[in-house]
Amino acid sequence: MQQAVIDVMTGDHAMMWLRAGMLLLLGFLLASLVSRLVVRAARQHLTVHHVQLLRRLIYYVLLALFVASALRELGFNLAVLIGAAGVLTVAIGFASQTSISNLVSGLFLIGEKPFAVGDIIQVSGTTGEVLSIDALSVKLRTFDNLFVRIPNETLIKSEVTTLSRFPIRRLDIKVGVAYKEDVVRVREVLLTVAERNPRCLDDPPPLFLFLGYGDSSLDLQFSVWAKREFFLELRNSMHMDIKKAFDEAGIEIPFPHRTIYTGAVTTPFPLQMVPAEASAQPETDSVDESVTSEDTDGTVEATGAQAPGAETPPRDTTASP
Repeated sequence: MQQAVIDVMTGDHAMMWLRAGMLLLLGFLLASLVSRLVVRAARQHLTVHHVQLLRRLIYYVLLALFVASALRELGFNLAVLIGAAGVLTVAIGFASQTSISNLVSGLFLIGEKPFAVGDIIQVSGTTGEVLSIDALSVKLRTFDNLFVRIPNETLIKSEVTTLSRFPIRRLDIKVGVAYKEDVVRVREVLLTVAERNPRCLDDPPPLFLFLGYGDSSLDLQFSVWAKREFFLELRNSMHMDIKKAFDEAGIEIPFPHRTIYTGAVTTPFPLQMVPAEASAQPETDSVDESVTSEDTDGTVEATGAQAPGAETPPRDTTASP
């Protein structure tokens, strides 16, 4: 056994393994160097996502060429390996249909380009920054610093909202005022609030809409524009400024009142409206009324009091024997 190992490590076999190792080492170094140089040259002309794809493509293609050369140097027949790889690919394809679907969906995402690395997107209630767009999935980082992986097939089938596509965004604020309020005055107060807020843009100008008549309020919508990076600050400040301005102007914001009734066991709260003059009157004595019942013979039987006009019958005083 030791002699066989010595024979392999000496002569032509040792040179074959040495050349194969040198080819693999050279392949790793050359693939890494060329991919970095291409990234530096193409960074100004391509997006971040396309630069990442180009870097991976160049790296793995060069590495695959050097691996094939190393195998050939060791005496492997590449035609047999390619045939075996084809059969293995078909078997793996049947076993991993979901992965193939994600791979094809990733190609559609690359061609369509609905978003890029660094954009803020919202998918099925999940909002976050795009970290990478890979062949099988897209990686997100949410605002509470969570890592979310979304398969490409899900992105193709779902509605995707890109929040950072355009440089400005519009904030829609829906507010209701009481029916007694003057709508023109309310509009002037809202425009004043927008003028005082430094995050609101003058172009496009603020938008005031009368939505309709609600159950207990006049439904209004006030829309303002802001730069994308100041949108969250604008949303917080505008709601607080509108509440403060309405309080100072005496504008009422109505809200519904509810009475909670938990079932047959719990009786509702008794409510009674008592006029002011009724509370000042003295209480009158209650009069007891007698309840009478008429028999079938036409006689009247008193219960608790004698009927008026009726004579008292004589009492039988005869002693019983």
